[in-house]
Amino acid sequence: MEDGVKLEETLKMVEASLSLCKWRLKASSKRRLETDILALCTGMRAVIMVDYGGRMPELRERLCSFLKFSQKVESTIFEHLRVMVIEDMIYLIHVKGLAELVKSSLNSELKRYFVDIEQDPPKMITEAEKSSLGRQLISIQKLFSLVFLGDLTGTDTLKCYGTDSIANAESSDGKLFTSQSLDFIDLSSCMQNSEVTLPTLNGWLLGYPVVYLFGKEHITDAIYHLSTKSIHLFEILVCRNDNSSKGSLQEELMSFSVPYELSMGGRNEPWAEAFLACIQTKWERCRHVWVSLKMEVSGCGPQAMVL
Repeated sequence: MEDGVKLEETLKMVEASLSLCKWRLKASSKRRLETDILALCTGMRAVIMVDYGGRMPELRERLCSFLKFSQKVESTIFEHLRVMVIEDMIYLIHVKGLAELVKSSLNSELKRYFVDIEQDPPKMITEAEKSSLGRQLISIQKLFSLVFLGDLTGTDTLKCYGTDSIANAESSDGKLFTSQSLDFIDLSSCMQNSEVTLPTLNGWLLGYPVVYLFGKEHITDAIYHLSTKSIHLFEILVCRNDNSSKGSLQEELMSFSVPYELSMGGRNEPWAEAFLACIQTKWERCRHVWVSLKMEVSGCGPQAMVL
């Protein structure tokens, strides 16, 4: 995403910004934040769901403060990062990366598979637009396009969508952006009048190649059906290219699951091979930051699921 990203410089900026905003994180959470920032700035990911470092609304306020100081300390590396909120979920996003995700999704350039877990056994769906929920997800993606699909080649893509251009964006149901603050993007209203659940939306936003599909009226059924199934857990692991004692530490870039009966663990599966090839292409552009990348797949027995 940003060709000029330098590992040591970025980590120093993260350290300085945390100090300036007086945010004390546990060592594991700080490492996770560093990895997430690097993943966004190098284009490995477009959206990160933040589930560490506190709870809403304090977590949102800390992230906004952290980014504000980051952009004052180093405007180039962090200029396209924003905080986004959808209901009780909070995300760090790269606005150009998210714009590309929206564009490729609506143009069908980015192939996604969906697993219908409203029924038992779960069923793999390759054409989401043929289902009611799939069409509603596409409608939400179109709302995202109102916010993020500006001039993708310009430096003012988001002058950035934290201000009047987002505040005035409208859908057929009224205001799309409702935040009273210019520090974060609140797209909670995109979930109104839709049966699409946050886990389904998150699967798309977080870049998973396989997304669980179920409606709000079937949450209990979905949890039960998934909790009674063995799964394949797919993990994308990376190592930073630094000289510290932790430089060779494997870290999770992202992970997602697929019901065991619908997956061969990535072996001879076109969707898994295409996904890994896409991730590897991104990695090739930023090997100066990440020294290695690999996908590991493990089997997990039935377990309680929280969606």
